[in-house]
Amino acid sequence: MNANKALWEKGDFTRIADCMRESGEALVETLGITQGLKVLDLGCGDGTTAIPAARLGADVLGVDIASNLVSAGNQRAAHNSLTNCRFQQGDASNLEELGNDTFDLAVSIFGAMFAPRPFDVAKEMVRVTKPGGRIVMGNWIPGDPTLVAQILKISSAYSPPPPDGFVSPMTWGVEENVIARFESAGIPRGNISFSKETYTFNMDAPPSRLLEVFKNYYGPTMNAVAAAESSGRAGDLLAELETLFRNQNVAVDPRTTSIPATFLRVTAGIV
Repeated sequence: MNANKALWEKGDFTRIADCMRESGEALVETLGITQGLKVLDLGCGDGTTAIPAARLGADVLGVDIASNLVSAGNQRAAHNSLTNCRFQQGDASNLEELGNDTFDLAVSIFGAMFAPRPFDVAKEMVRVTKPGGRIVMGNWIPGDPTLVAQILKISSAYSPPPPDGFVSPMTWGVEENVIARFESAGIPRGNISFSKETYTFNMDAPPSRLLEVFKNYYGPTMNAVAAAESSGRAGDLLAELETLFRNQNVAVDPRTTSIPATFLRVTAGIV
């Protein structure tokens, strides 16, 4: 059993993604998409960035480890009559089904960071991207005070210790780690740049409802709740998360939710 596949098929990330559509579209607007650009969206979910890129004229392939998200992405592309966007299952650590120098742009927004073997992930992203092309990643930042980093931090405190050899996905949010991984794949340090940007989770419901969505459909939170229930600590975990979601909400109307989350944007130019 592939543990990463099981994690992301356990819930239904489409329910989380529904709160992220506006930020996904805004990010894609900054990518310089042109007609016919060949784009790989790695760890694509159901197409939060792939669908907007295709609407701008790119030829998009979305790859995700979770078969349910691949199916949802293909359904969304069909619903939007986007014949230039398709989704298939694959592992970011081993993109064996994709050829060398295939894509002008490889994008991974909170996707490939969760794959195991991060040096292999960097190598594969570089391998499938054409010389002169770009890689753009969005990665959550360890210790950041905003929503997702704190969800993962709180959840980890209620979860069993990870297995030997586990590399935290949050290490992709540390610039030195990113540099080391891409340098090992042949990208010079001078071709790698960083910025801190914001994704916003929006919902026409109070923060408690967004927490329910995470609790019921987000794999890492689902696992933490299950572990906390088995140890009799579920009440403590949910109380911490409720406080977090309530305090992070910046919506003027408390009956709605708007929670910003900071991430590290990585851009690597392929030589």
